[in-house]
Amino acid sequence: MSAAEDNPQVALRRLVAGYQVSQALHVAATLKLADLLADGSRTSDELAAATGTHSDALYRLLRALATVGVFQELDGRRFELTPLGGGLRTDAPGSIHGWAAFIGRPYIWQAWSSLLHSVRTGENAFRHVHGTDPWTYRAQNPDESEIFDAAMTSLTGQSEAAIVDAYDFGRFDEVVDVAGGRGTLLAAVLAAYPTLRGVLFDQPHVVADAGELVRAAGVADRCRIVGGSFFESVPEGADAYMLKSIIHDWEDEEAILILRVCRAAMSPHAVVLVVERDLGAPNEDPVAKFLDLLMLVGPGGRERSEDEYAALFAAADLTYVGATPTAAAISLYEARVHR
Repeated sequence: MSAAEDNPQVALRRLVAGYQVSQALHVAATLKLADLLADGSRTSDELAAATGTHSDALYRLLRALATVGVFQELDGRRFELTPLGGGLRTDAPGSIHGWAAFIGRPYIWQAWSSLLHSVRTGENAFRHVHGTDPWTYRAQNPDESEIFDAAMTSLTGQSEAAIVDAYDFGRFDEVVDVAGGRGTLLAAVLAAYPTLRGVLFDQPHVVADAGELVRAAGVADRCRIVGGSFFESVPEGADAYMLKSIIHDWEDEEAILILRVCRAAMSPHAVVLVVERDLGAPNEDPVAKFLDLLMLVGPGGRERSEDEYAALFAAADLTYVGATPTAAAISLYEARVHR
């Protein structure tokens, strides 16, 4: 490490400038530059022509991202994709493309600009800025809803294999994926367990196009798609109710209500599987700690410890069974009906 890199002021300045990198990655993802470089190097002029952008401005973006290892700059303003940048390809296993395209949307940045308001008041920044919650906002702006759904699909694609590998779904006959988006995780679970049946449940506008993904995965004959609100009811009679990255979107009152709605639909032998990241110990796991800030700024929820998830289950009249960790740094927190 150089003396400059070891300098605390230099390191701090790099952290302060982090927003510049995330916005540059957002632009690269939106323009699908990694896809355009998948077959080999191209000049900035060629990439500008392919994306309908300003050649010199695009060159400046590419060379900046080359300094953080996303691209490699060659002679003659030519660029090639690096292994790191390969994760921005739309067809890459575990692609981060959807998330990168989402996080730079103006309405998301506007909410983050009011983080100070949230810290001072405890109020949700998104509602403070936009006058409504993220779900209503996206329902009113279908283009943003589509980008968000792609982001959630992108994140789930990174963890689905780890979830399937870690947890035994073979003991169930039917699983309901509550607020399961387009069905990426449920399709992976059904593909791994050929006798298992599934129900994809989410808001009607979210699941409207989910059939295409389910059919592409070859599990459409074992998957029902149901629209509705988890604050009102969920499909009854399944063996397991899976909620991935849902409970952390909500404060305790709403989280308990969601779990109680699931509890009302459960048969005596059924379980609830809350799939979330543990908040982690003090001074550790920056991903979890900053994800918690995202919850404060965005949907208005929070990340939690295992004990806090257990407390939510108890408040919803459910008995906490335990956690199954995965290689993706998330766990399946399991609870059952009181017996």
